[in-house]
Amino acid sequence: MTIDPELLLNFPIPDIRQCVTPRDVAFYALSVGMAQDPTDPRQLDFVDQHRQLHALPWMALVLGHPGFWLTDPRIGVDAVRLVHGEQALEQHLPLPVEGEIVGRTRVTGLVDKGAGRGALLYMEKQVLDAASGALYATARSTTFLRGDGGFGGPTGPVRRPPPVPGGPPDFVVELPTRPEQALFYRLNGDDNPLHADPAVAAAAGFERPILHGLCTLGVVAHALLRTLGDYDATRFRELQLRFTAPVLPGETIRTEIWRDGSFRARVAERNVMIVNHGLARFAEAGASP
Repeated sequence: MTIDPELLLNFPIPDIRQCVTPRDVAFYALSVGMAQDPTDPRQLDFVDQHRQLHALPWMALVLGHPGFWLTDPRIGVDAVRLVHGEQALEQHLPLPVEGEIVGRTRVTGLVDKGAGRGALLYMEKQVLDAASGALYATARSTTFLRGDGGFGGPTGPVRRPPPVPGGPPDFVVELPTRPEQALFYRLNGDDNPLHADPAVAAAAGFERPILHGLCTLGVVAHALLRTLGDYDATRFRELQLRFTAPVLPGETIRTEIWRDGSFRARVAERNVMIVNHGLARFAEAGASP
């Protein structure tokens, strides 16, 4: 297959309307490992419908998800070999715990790295209130099309990530994942078989199904929320990161954080860097959402 760049850049991704319920909010938080310490009431605020429930800001990444549209054969993408490369999220308003939203996704750029080197696909998704049109969040992502490249597409511009911090981190947080966590997480709407089917994972070059990149992000963001936001989700403003290696469900994620919001993460058991070039911003305590 060969990518059709004109079609890919202008692919008509439909708007997705989704009703959000308190159950959805709680399930998402549980699917990224929140409340593994059931004695911590700050974590229970994201999973217990009998408390004043709060939505994790990065739930915006799964709301209004357009599905695995890159499998459309007309586009020409090798969908089995693609991986999530980078993710950024900006929160404009706190997410609702109940109501209807619209997810509006579009392709914003495509970079041909050359034959045998793959391609970069840039996308943006807005999460809006279905009734008022108010903008809750903007998500920007880079997908690395490992099996593509050399199709004669544009060779730039390429986004530059935040710099890697120097010196030792100010905080280190270790959070475990569960062996079946990818199977729970995919119920948020991303049912790519790479995260469930051993045969598909093997065809993609992995020893077994891997954790979703956005599930890894959820675990890392939990560490940031604990350290920089004191579990106050209204203080979150934005984050960006680059995925550098996959996590196998059941491994422990060690997040290293600096006071200026820089961060990176690695798998503790293998000492493999999984997230790098991370940068997060939280407002000061007491600031308006």
